[in-house]
Amino acid sequence: METPTFIRWFSTLGINDVPLVGGKNASLGEMYQKLTSKGVAVPNGFAITAPAYFHLLDAAGIRKEIRQILSDLNTHDLRNLQARGRAVRHAILSAEIPQDLVQMITDAYAKLEKEYGKNVDVAVRSSATAEDLPDASFAGQQETYLNICGVEALMVACKKCFASLFTDRAISYRTDKKFDHFKVGLSIGVQKMVRSDLASSGVMFSIDTESGFRDAVLINASYGLGENIVQGSVNPDEYYVHKPTLKKGFSPIIGKALGGKKIKMIYGKTKGQATKNIPTTPAERQRFAISDKEVLELARWACIVEDHYQKPMDMEWAKDGRTGKLFMVQARPETVQSRRNANVLEEYVLTGTGKVLTTGVPVGSRIGVGAARVIRNVSGIHQFKAGEVLVTEMTDPDWEPIMKIASGIVTERGGRTCHAAIVSRELGIPCIVGTNDATKKVKSGNPVTVSCAEGTVGKVYAGKLAFNVKRTDLEHIARPKTKIMMNVGSPDIAFESSLIPNDGVGLAREEFIINDHIKIHPNALLNYTKLKDRTVKRKIDALTAGYPDKVQFYVDKLAEGVARICGAFYPNDVIVRFSDFKTNEYANLIGGAAYEPAESNPMIGWRGASRYYSPKFKAAFALECKAIRKVREEMGLVNCKVMIPFCRTIAEGNQVLSVMEENGLKRGDKGLEVYVMCEIPSNVVLAEEFSKIFDGFSIGSNDLTQLTLGVDRDSELVAHVYDERNAAVKTLVAQVIRVAKKNGKKIGICGQAPSDFPDFAEFLVEEGIDSVSLNPDTVVKTTLAILKTEEKLKR
Repeated sequence: METPTFIRWFSTLGINDVPLVGGKNASLGEMYQKLTSKGVAVPNGFAITAPAYFHLLDAAGIRKEIRQILSDLNTHDLRNLQARGRAVRHAILSAEIPQDLVQMITDAYAKLEKEYGKNVDVAVRSSATAEDLPDASFAGQQETYLNICGVEALMVACKKCFASLFTDRAISYRTDKKFDHFKVGLSIGVQKMVRSDLASSGVMFSIDTESGFRDAVLINASYGLGENIVQGSVNPDEYYVHKPTLKKGFSPIIGKALGGKKIKMIYGKTKGQATKNIPTTPAERQRFAISDKEVLELARWACIVEDHYQKPMDMEWAKDGRTGKLFMVQARPETVQSRRNANVLEEYVLTGTGKVLTTGVPVGSRIGVGAARVIRNVSGIHQFKAGEVLVTEMTDPDWEPIMKIASGIVTERGGRTCHAAIVSRELGIPCIVGTNDATKKVKSGNPVTVSCAEGTVGKVYAGKLAFNVKRTDLEHIARPKTKIMMNVGSPDIAFESSLIPNDGVGLAREEFIINDHIKIHPNALLNYTKLKDRTVKRKIDALTAGYPDKVQFYVDKLAEGVARICGAFYPNDVIVRFSDFKTNEYANLIGGAAYEPAESNPMIGWRGASRYYSPKFKAAFALECKAIRKVREEMGLVNCKVMIPFCRTIAEGNQVLSVMEENGLKRGDKGLEVYVMCEIPSNVVLAEEFSKIFDGFSIGSNDLTQLTLGVDRDSELVAHVYDERNAAVKTLVAQVIRVAKKNGKKIGICGQAPSDFPDFAEFLVEEGIDSVSLNPDTVVKTTLAILKTEEKLKR
């Protein structure tokens, strides 16, 4: 009779071996065999196969005992579940590993010692044989043991791994997914440890975990061993990399955010303590855990892995602090966003109002309501009732039996890729992580609303607030001949907005990026060493942590924000408008008061084009030009076009173009197109002349209406006069469209009017406008209206 195969080296495993070694080990073998030649580094190791687990059960004679223990299992009764799980684990831990299996594991470990040295440190990971299927993620259901050295410790860890097939959460998960407990086996991966305790580690996805946007890699990084990120014990650094231009050889880091990283997991120094957590230093917290070069290398690996498996992937990586090298230590299919129906647009809209109790990072875009249940550690989960909102410090897989019956989840710690975030996405439950104070601000028993539907900030409100859910089927919406573009201000909504049928972005506003992501006046950064206000300097220091060069912080953050929008809509055009703050708005930025005059009417004062060539702002405008150059030249996002706002005269237009050219942005060079806003009557009157120096126009109907009718749009006293549909405004709009078309120049509109008034959108189509740029929430309904108009006109 042939001896069963209980040990398989990674070099002999492939993705078809899931029944033998589980998804985790099969994937490691697949990568080790197929991808190391493509540059993806994977530490060597071996798998103890699922037949070895069944051999243990048979040799110890405990199958019948386990069946008896589980005969009256009730996963909805947490005390029953806990008792049954404890009894099964005890039965396995009490069993002896068969001697033949002990010898095989000993021999395999000795072979690994020959490659890496005596008492080689290994990670011992569980790998269930039904895990990581497209419709089920067993990630985190079983245990992992790190820094295991020596045969004796390895045997103990293996027995614990076998027993962890029956953790409470694993029993509950299999029951829910209708897997037979006795047909799911457990394999163990024994892999050389990467010394990330001396460096950093993290997780990455080849798809955006929030929106399902497929052209970006999301990377999280923190110091030390990787368990803290997976468990949500730290708020990590976060990076986004744009895949299409990365594959063309560019360096498109389109998002970069510094995380708290308050602790790191390192090797323990005493026997019996394999690992321990220690606080990070203030210096470590204020710098990024990996370099931009390493971010790009990881992203390239993510693309290689995704291309190999032909599906979005969820991966874990580690950096060795001794060699400085990066390694891939795990890869599995992403099981949430990749299965979402992208043809159905689902929008949650909060209609009620209430007191905000706490805020954090939103996961998904849903809203949930229920009574709050504050539970500080897992021993108290039996208190939880279905439909409540779980509020806790952090979760790990032991919490899953109650997470699946929650109407919302709120944690104090963790980032977008922590355990709570991953599970809540899979379950479709609204979740807010990283609140810092939720267990103090939210009281058990009180009704709350968990809202992830308000952009980049997740909010927990007191009381059960009303909300609506709007679902739109996008699959059968035809595309009109008139281009339907979008107005996008915040980079944080770009990925999600890009999934709505569109032809690009007609207006990307720099002001949102400067106000929300930079918050500092550019002149305050340019003159940082001369600043005398200590409060301003302290605020700047806090915001620019991780950036030794304060001016570079402005360029990088502006470039990342613009690039995220350009990357989201790539390769469609994205027209980026240079900064159009008024003086009072610029003064509100940190350090801004010292550089801005007090104007009685800022709306028609020092704004737009007149700032860019002024000696008082020219150096600040140069930073905007550098950011655009970085987006186009370093990141390869040549779909980025630029636009000049509030350009009063031809002379101003020429002066701005000259300053741009001084800063490396020459119209026509490398395909750069420069547009001008048409928002002042002079832009219409002199449209012929403006056509000679710009590539196109974008009608700003808000300001054009204000300046045509002489109405302050912010004054409620004359609000009844303000109307974009006034005949005078429409006459000017029709006139500039005619001139642009005659001169072969592009003409679009980015003002509010077509978003608010479908009849105005119809008027624009009748006049032959090239594109209409709309707010994302009005794109679908306005598209339908324009299709009807085009049909009527037989366009």
